[in-house]
Amino acid sequence: MPKLFFLLSGEHETLGFAELKAALESENLFYEEIQVLPQVLRLNTTVEAVGVVKERVALTRVCCQELFVCRANFAEIVRAMQYVSFNEVICSGESFVVRIRRVGEAVRELGSMDLERKLGELILDKVDGVKVNLERPQKTFFGAITGTAFVFGLKLAEISPTPFMRRRPRKRPFFHPSSMASKLARCMVNLARPKKGDLLLDPFCGTGSFLIEAGLLGCRVVGSDAKRKMVRGSSKNLRFFNINCEGLAVADANHLPLTRIDCIVTDPPYGRSASTMGRTTKEIVQDFLAISAGILSKGSRICIASPKSINISQIGKGLGFKHVQSHFVHVHRSLTREITVLEK
Repeated sequence: MPKLFFLLSGEHETLGFAELKAALESENLFYEEIQVLPQVLRLNTTVEAVGVVKERVALTRVCCQELFVCRANFAEIVRAMQYVSFNEVICSGESFVVRIRRVGEAVRELGSMDLERKLGELILDKVDGVKVNLERPQKTFFGAITGTAFVFGLKLAEISPTPFMRRRPRKRPFFHPSSMASKLARCMVNLARPKKGDLLLDPFCGTGSFLIEAGLLGCRVVGSDAKRKMVRGSSKNLRFFNINCEGLAVADANHLPLTRIDCIVTDPPYGRSASTMGRTTKEIVQDFLAISAGILSKGSRICIASPKSINISQIGKGLGFKHVQSHFVHVHRSLTREITVLEK
């Protein structure tokens, strides 16, 4: 089983790691965590994991086959290169490039450009008939300077953020200030671990962010909202992205016409631009979680965002749910979201 490493986008300290592992679990792919480094996750897993990550995740940028890891020290990196059998990953006649990325507060005395040049020279010396091509290489060797470590490998895939930018809230036909950003919506969908064909519910669907991202992953989706305007807007957005929704309803989240769904991903109303229809966010969340237990199977998951102040993990545990994980996302001075995963 190969060692792979994944460079995360770094937009959040913990969400990227959790999303990547949840995506693999949703596809029943085995992995064994080797090490968590700043913005880098090292795993023993199958090569199929690369395709899953490329297709599903929002907060990973690069997937690589690991060739070696060592301290972020120039002499140690050069020494480690001597033990790599590059003939197994690049053939005579192929072109390559070396790219180095520095992560956060990594060792500053290690120059990225000098390291790229030196590692390129070493590969040229070790493999006959290869050549450097900076513009259109057939192979890319990728290294990350992360914390006090250096991890190096053959790049297998790069995940572009462009599709998520094209789906950002202001690019949709219907916009509302409370809309969830597409990358965070995709991340939350992944945390609920739906499989293709699973029925995913968002009972506070708003502009349809979660339904769009789940639909693009091959899930069947159903949504509701208490406000007719939002349901109409959500329907318009889903059509724009060619998502075939199983159903959209103007409905109170506590009185849904559903008997069984596979998972729930939602962001109940709160904050400056959302209407709570005269109820507190805590009341809305507590009542909905109590109802949702009746339409979820054992082992099914809910991924829900709420203000940190209402302590949703404790509410969930009080209603009999298992608290799987929580992540905290700063929005502005008066609002920090708690993104929580609960399991029935």
